[in-house]
Amino acid sequence: MQELAEKLTGWLREQVEQRGARGLVVGISGGVDSAVTAALCKRACPENVLGLIMPCFSDPQDAADARLVAETFAIPYKVVNLDEPFALLVRLFTGEEYDPQKKDLAVANIKPRLRMVTLYYYANRYGYLVAGTGNRTELTVGYFTKYGDGGVDLLPIGNLVKRQVYELAGYLGVPQRVIEKTPSAGLWPGQCDEAEMGLTYRELDEFILTGQGDERVRETVKFLALKNAHKSQLPALPPF
Repeated sequence: MQELAEKLTGWLREQVEQRGARGLVVGISGGVDSAVTAALCKRACPENVLGLIMPCFSDPQDAADARLVAETFAIPYKVVNLDEPFALLVRLFTGEEYDPQKKDLAVANIKPRLRMVTLYYYANRYGYLVAGTGNRTELTVGYFTKYGDGGVDLLPIGNLVKRQVYELAGYLGVPQRVIEKTPSAGLWPGQCDEAEMGLTYRELDEFILTGQGDERVRETVKFLALKNAHKSQLPALPPF
C-alpha cells in the first residue's frame, strides 16, 4: 500500500501543477471513500487543501465522522449546512415540504448536486481543483449522481475497487469507526449502497477484477452499466 499511496499522492500533485491550480478541495462525508481521498489530498497539498462537510438532512453521526477524519489528518475544513437551500428547492419543485420517508430519488439527488455547487464555489474562490471520491466499483455500474458527486475535476481513487479502498484506508490511518461503517450515499435515512444496487461490493469487486460471478451478478452489472452509461459520457452531439 505504501507504493500505491505514494503514486496517487504524486499523481495528485502533478495534476495540480499541470492545471495551474493552487490546491485541492474535497467533500468529506464521513465515509471511507471520502476519508481516503481527503488523506491523499492532504499528502499531495499539505498547505493548500480544504475539506467541506456539507450536511443536508443528514445523520448527525456522518458530520461527526467527517470532523473526525478532518481532524485526524489535520485538514482545514468548513461546515456548510445545506438544509435550508435543499428544503427551499424541494418546496419550489414539488409544492410540498421535504419528506425523507418518501425515498424520492429525484428529490434526493438534489443533495449531491447542491454539494457539487458548494465544492465549486470554494474551488473557484481559492483556485483549487475538486477531488472526487468515486471508486472503480461505483463508476463501473454508474452508482453516482450525474452533475452531483460525479461533477468533479479529479478521481484519485477511481481506479480502485472498494476492497482496495479499504486496504488503503487501513494503511493511511483512517479512523476505524469510519472504515467499519455501512456504505451509504446518505440519500435518505437508512439508505444503503448495496441494497440500492442489488449487489454487494464483494460481488461487484470480484466480477470487475476477475470477470467471475453468477448469472444474477452478470445481468445486474450489465443492466446498471447500460442504464447509467450516460453519466460517464459527454453530452451527445448530432453526427452531422
